[in-house]
Amino acid sequence: MAVARNDARPRVAVAAALLLLGAAVPILLLAPSGEFIGWLTLVLAACSVASGLSGSHWQGTIDISAAFVCSMLAVAFVGPLGAFVIVSLTEVATWAHARDRLVALPVNLAAAATPAVLAAVALSWLAGSQDGSAHNLAMLGLVAFGFLALNFVLLSTLVVLLDGGRLRDALRPPRELLPSLALTIALTLAIAGAYAASGLAASAFVVLIIVAFTYMSRLVVVARERTAQYASLSWGVLSALVRSLDRRDGRTARHSAAVAAFARDIALEAGLDKRAAELAHTAGLLHDIGRFALPDRVMERQGTLTEDDWEAIRLHPELGADMLQDLGVYGPVAEIVRAHHERLDGRGYPDGLEGDEIPAIARIVAVAEVYDTLTAKDTYRDRMTSFQAMTEMRRVAGDQLDGRFVEALATLLAGRGLEYRHADSADFDRELAMESRVADAISSESKASGASDGGALAGEKAR
Repeated sequence: MAVARNDARPRVAVAAALLLLGAAVPILLLAPSGEFIGWLTLVLAACSVASGLSGSHWQGTIDISAAFVCSMLAVAFVGPLGAFVIVSLTEVATWAHARDRLVALPVNLAAAATPAVLAAVALSWLAGSQDGSAHNLAMLGLVAFGFLALNFVLLSTLVVLLDGGRLRDALRPPRELLPSLALTIALTLAIAGAYAASGLAASAFVVLIIVAFTYMSRLVVVARERTAQYASLSWGVLSALVRSLDRRDGRTARHSAAVAAFARDIALEAGLDKRAAELAHTAGLLHDIGRFALPDRVMERQGTLTEDDWEAIRLHPELGADMLQDLGVYGPVAEIVRAHHERLDGRGYPDGLEGDEIPAIARIVAVAEVYDTLTAKDTYRDRMTSFQAMTEMRRVAGDQLDGRFVEALATLLAGRGLEYRHADSADFDRELAMESRVADAISSESKASGASDGGALAGEKAR
């Protein structure tokens, strides 16, 4: 029975879409024809189709393009029939270009063309002929807002009929795009005013600029998608390596999660900013990634370690840094991972750095790692209490560890419970938070490129 209901969904959605399109027919027959034939109609149709083809997608079903501007200019100056034809041509062209499923075409037509007809009729009733006056432009802005709202509601409802899901969730507005939509409506009013005052040439020039801007927005969205894919792949590889290490040495994942949490908290307690704290957290998660290259005998701690074994151990920070640099995204983290076994007195490895030559966050990770190694139940040495560990760490502060960060840890531990002090339940997946890291990568890429996709139309599409 469930299969039958699922098979019926497309038929129900198409029937509803055709009903909406059919309802627009008598409106078109009764409404004034406007100036359907003319250069403005041809220019708007060409720009709308071009914009639709060069638009981009946001969150799968929402299109970002400047076709809305062309549609609203058709509503204002061409009339209901012209608006219907221009919107329909754009929908057919974008459907054919995207090679979407056939059932998506009537759904998209109904949700875009029907509101366009209603918008043209409403504007004719509210403002009459568009002469560029403040009142008429205000009415156009009101109609444009109504068009967007109706388009969103109709498409969301039809998509739920088509693909299932909760209507309540589908009708949740895309708040991130609201400033962009407001700017788009303002641009529409400006172009309408320019056309009323100066004619077709000025308006066509502005519309072409918007079409070009839409194409640039598409490039931005594509870049963001590629960044998300690359970040997801990189973190997927890194987490898989840590899990492989954990199968060879059962403490790896828990230890990495504990060091990450302690490192972030120490950084914040020491007065570092949030970005530095997150960098410390990421470096803590990945600080032992280079141990992947260690032989099983060393990982399993079988027998007395030879000088060759110790040489391999001393190489793991360098190997980890090389792995992170090869993945391309984690340059600052690679430097920290390389330096987390350096000592203030210069007797650490792999580079023998001293004092402030060691990155501050690497010194934080070193404190976090030593503390967890001393206090964890899965440590390879006799387990210490938190008090014993802090006593030992204060003893080596100034030679091995940075005393500032040791005291920051001591302040953190004061008054905290046993679960925090010993981090036996530290969880790698919780600390990894994959989705958040991918989002951060996208955000960083956007800030680095100085890109924005504001000022474009967002309209839902069935796919």
